[in-house]
Amino acid sequence: MKVLIVDDEPIMLLAMKRMLAGIEGIELVGSFQQIEEAYTFLYKNDVDLAFLDIEIADDNGIELARQLRINNTEIDIVFTTSHTDYAMQAYDVYPLDYMIKPISKSRLMQTITRAFNRRHNTSTVNNHVLNRLKVQTFGCFEVSSTQQGEVKWRSKKSKELFAYLLFNRGRSVGKMRVIEDIFPDMPVKNAEGYLNTAVYQLRTALNSHGFKENIISGQEKYRLELNQVDVDFMQFEQGVALLNHINKDNETVAIELEKQVVGELFEGQSFSWAALEQESMNLVYISFAKRLAGWLLACERYTEAVEIMRKIVMRDAFDEEANQLLLNLYGAMGDIYALKQHYQQYVQRMQQELHMPPSMAMQKIYQQYRQ
Repeated sequence: MKVLIVDDEPIMLLAMKRMLAGIEGIELVGSFQQIEEAYTFLYKNDVDLAFLDIEIADDNGIELARQLRINNTEIDIVFTTSHTDYAMQAYDVYPLDYMIKPISKSRLMQTITRAFNRRHNTSTVNNHVLNRLKVQTFGCFEVSSTQQGEVKWRSKKSKELFAYLLFNRGRSVGKMRVIEDIFPDMPVKNAEGYLNTAVYQLRTALNSHGFKENIISGQEKYRLELNQVDVDFMQFEQGVALLNHINKDNETVAIELEKQVVGELFEGQSFSWAALEQESMNLVYISFAKRLAGWLLACERYTEAVEIMRKIVMRDAFDEEANQLLLNLYGAMGDIYALKQHYQQYVQRMQQELHMPPSMAMQKIYQQYRQ
């Protein structure tokens, strides 16, 4: 197993080198004190396991981890640090482990063993296909595994607990917060019993799929291990973050990314705690979709752009920017019938629900094309 170390403390690098040197099956392929050096090395070389210090001089090891995760989804990442402050943030990149300095040989061996076991299990799956848990949250809430198919929930609360832990993106959540969000109207003592039952039922539901151990609890905290879990809304977030500017080189990726969003987050589920997350995701999607539609308009790919803008207007009928762009698209296409129909529906909706006329900008666009 090829191992890399990135730490700006020379003493720590030396200690890690000495401990790793005595472990069978480990090949130390690189050790660096600066992130830029590590970037250069990783661009040209394969690595199975990376030990990353979270604070590296003026840089952030978590950002390096995000790039590693993007370029190599199978790499195992272990964070090493002298501080616990970054623990929750670090789990955003789904590390294999998180170790507090100073690191003992026995503690290091636990992590190495875990990495070996994960890779051994991966290599022995039938046809070398890794068993993964696939989670769809746009327009529905469905969970299935590669080997066993759809997860059958034991109860509504066990299903909601899984969604709740998923929503926290691998971060640990305190018991009282879970109770407040999932059992808000129940006395604490009763809620604790129901929570224990929901955890048991959730682990039972995931057991036949091979993911029972992904539900981690301890010290009155709960966490969902995401190392072998593919989540559509997380993939969408990561993809959008990488597409700062849409151009010819990445337009295909952008189009496929937009197509993943087929409905609202957790649509059809009555999760009261998810309201803010749903609104936040809606805003992320709308902002990204507008950028993509604007690019397609500039490229005169009107039909594709119209399809996207219709989705946005269905989500937010009063988004003026979206409605203006849609009118411009109909006008550019020369579809006067669609232009008039959409404008009239917009005017009627504004009058009936907001008791307001359309803005001068909307009226100007309409007048520009309707003649």
